[in-house]
Amino acid sequence: MIDSEDMRVTRAAYDEVAELYAKLFHRQLRANPFDRVMLDAFAEAVRDNGGGPVADIGCGPGRVTSYLAQAGLEMSGVDLSPEMIRLAREECPDIPFEVGAMERLRYGDAALAGLVAWYSIIHIPPQRVPAVLTEFARVVRPGGIAVFAFQATDEPTGIRDYAHKVAPAYRWAPDTFAEALAAHGLRVTATLSREARPDEYTPHATVLAVRV
Repeated sequence: MIDSEDMRVTRAAYDEVAELYAKLFHRQLRANPFDRVMLDAFAEAVRDNGGGPVADIGCGPGRVTSYLAQAGLEMSGVDLSPEMIRLAREECPDIPFEVGAMERLRYGDAALAGLVAWYSIIHIPPQRVPAVLTEFARVVRPGGIAVFAFQATDEPTGIRDYAHKVAPAYRWAPDTFAEALAAHGLRVTATLSREARPDEYTPHATVLAVRV
């Protein structure tokens, strides 16, 4: 596994809070209709596109993985944190989960019909994001669908760091992120931007993209 300093910090932080995180966010999707709308649109797009394997990259304890499996998708999950993977396996024993890094996925070229990066790319330093997106584009088949969620910013630079409660993280302007995706063969087809909820501190964005 690739093992940079930021990866070590992120893995250790999520290992430490894994059980608390799983409890806090267990019902989060039920309380957020905007997330459900975009995940449902993603699931429908994958099904309409012929279906096939879908990977949740940075899956945590598997809450989004499980939601999409219940929507009829053929899911698997990958996360940097062994503790998160342990919890995901306990919660969803019928879904395959493994410990892994975004830059070196074990899926073959064009193996996936879909890919999910749900608030997971936020912990990747901007200088490493191109390598991650290159790997994502490698494993998604042409015409395949990807969905990304992240905390958003309107900073002129398009990216800014912020004080995430678990590990160092970065906010992206949706247009800046769309440009990064396009440079790596992922064309944005829909974007949902929303203001912060009462329990949040930043705006949020979700992006659907197709592998060209």
